[in-house]
Amino acid sequence: MSSWYVLSAMGFYPVFPGSPTYNVGSPIFDEIKISLENGKVFTIRAWQQSAHNKYIQSATLNGKPLNKPWFSHSDITQGETLILQMGPRPNKSWGSAPDAAPPSMTEP
Repeated sequence: MSSWYVLSAMGFYPVFPGSPTYNVGSPIFDEIKISLENGKVFTIRAWQQSAHNKYIQSATLNGKPLNKPWFSHSDITQGETLILQMGPRPNKSWGSAPDAAPPSMTEP
């Protein structure tokens, strides 16, 4: 459970072990940098993050809009940058489209 908390506090977590995908959550830090074995750095920045601004308004991954509430392990290993714009109320349109759902453990 402690590893899940650490990942969740950074703003992402695996839904099920062994899956190469991570759901995006609300980080408690303004910026996190993860130094990787390949020399690259995976960075997460949460703009305007606070106890009041705990909801994701929008996101970008390497400067491109991220309209789904998940990303892949390869995004981490490539040393990409995830930027989350935080706000005081949920943005119910961000990541809510049917095609934005993360991959399922089971077939439909």
